[in-house]
Amino acid sequence: MTAVVRTVLGDVDPAELGVTYAHEHLVIEAGRATALAPDLLLADLDRMTAELADAARAGLATAVDAMPCDVGRNPSGLAELSRRTGVRIVASTGLHHERFYGPGHWSARATVEELADLFVADVEEGIDALDYGGPVVRRTPHRAGVIKVAGSDAGPSDRDRPIFVAAAEAHARTGVPILTHCEHGTGALEQVRLLADCGVRPASISLSHVDKVVDRGYQREIAASGAFAVHDQAFRWGDAPNGTLRLLEWALEDGRLDQVLLATDAARQGYLRAYGGTPGLDVLLRGFSKQMAEHGLDEAARRQVFVANPARAFAFAARAAPAFTLPATTEPLLNQ
Repeated sequence: MTAVVRTVLGDVDPAELGVTYAHEHLVIEAGRATALAPDLLLADLDRMTAELADAARAGLATAVDAMPCDVGRNPSGLAELSRRTGVRIVASTGLHHERFYGPGHWSARATVEELADLFVADVEEGIDALDYGGPVVRRTPHRAGVIKVAGSDAGPSDRDRPIFVAAAEAHARTGVPILTHCEHGTGALEQVRLLADCGVRPASISLSHVDKVVDRGYQREIAASGAFAVHDQAFRWGDAPNGTLRLLEWALEDGRLDQVLLATDAARQGYLRAYGGTPGLDVLLRGFSKQMAEHGLDEAARRQVFVANPARAFAFAARAAPAFTLPATTEPLLNQ
């Protein structure tokens, strides 16, 4: 199987990705998430076109959109953004935290097998235009290129574990890479352990928000696991020492920069200039890139984290038979 990265406009060679942000939120439609936090609403395509175009002028070529099933995902909107700006966009399937769905959501009644089937359909057939928001499914031509799943503090909770297992099954059937949410940056090692026990190669796992934990030992353990660490907190340190920069310095010194990805996770209007916020989606390729250079990360090092690493992290793996057996029960595991 020739390696590919799956974007909303089609498959591309990993070598074509160029400068890549590994965890973004480019479109978020109205729903439970925006009801909880109105600042999350990113549904104005004209504004997001301007925002993404600014980042493209700064050098951005590809972005991974980390919005999974039924939490404001809009595959057609992502495709339109990609057409307007020329930035390749990788869309997600998967599920986020329970708080974004509420009690009684269909995901709490689905079996592992049913969840895996939904994830696979997004990857192989096309993402539902209605985002699994009701009984009708209308497949778009825009396919998911990554599975996004969310872990809780210190690792996957009882609610999270079946979703991780379903993601592992979908990975085994398709080769699609997995992008995770690490709550407060924690639980990364437990996530890798669970997914690896289910047959996922750690090289297909990217762990988001782990730069919230400025601990050299923890980051070394993540690197030793074989997974990628997504540093997406670079502009959030305020007057405190920049922990993301410190972690990048340590990664360079330790010889593990080849397992680091960068992103902004700028999922709020207040972070985007097109909505009157700051610093803007181009922050990593302007001010922060200069800070990286000032801290010893030369052009080759920056190319490693922005270009070479994402080309490996988001390429589909060769399909393999699952190294585990799914539970035989048809009862929803999320309620156990």
